Amino acid sequence: MSENRRQILQMLAEGKITADEAERLIAAIEKEPPPSPGAPQPPRTDKLKYLRVVVDAMDPHDGPTKVNVRVPMQLLRAGVRLTSFIPPSARDKMNKAMHEKGIDFDVNQLKPENLEELIEQLGDLTVDVDHEDAKVRVFCE
Repeated sequence: MSENRRQILQMLAEGKITADEAERLIAAIEKEPPPSPGAPQPPRTDKLKYLRVVVDAMDPHDGPTKVNVRVPMQLLRAGVRLTSFIPPSARDKMNKAMHEKGIDFDVNQLKPENLEELIEQLGDLTVDVDHEDAKVRVFCE
């Protein structure tokens, strides 16, 4: 339910407007034009459920290869919650090993609230890679 509709119904329940007025107001907000293409989009309210990786490739020796991986976002969320059980000394070793490999990431900063922000941003993620022998797509749904 939209915030405008909720406010109209609240005013009706409090007796501030009549049922006829509420009906007219609801009809008016339903007729609002959709936002223009250049206008900022409202935040997504739907939950992303999967991170998808799709690969279609043709190997000259082995023939066609098809990969379709669907990773549930709940798995990512559960994994992040499990990081709280990793002892601090092990986290330090993980950070050091990643840093040595050129990965600038701090496992100590991986928290559920940070993951939700990342998942929200993944909603806009679409990566298409076209190569003469392969097509790779990474996206969220």
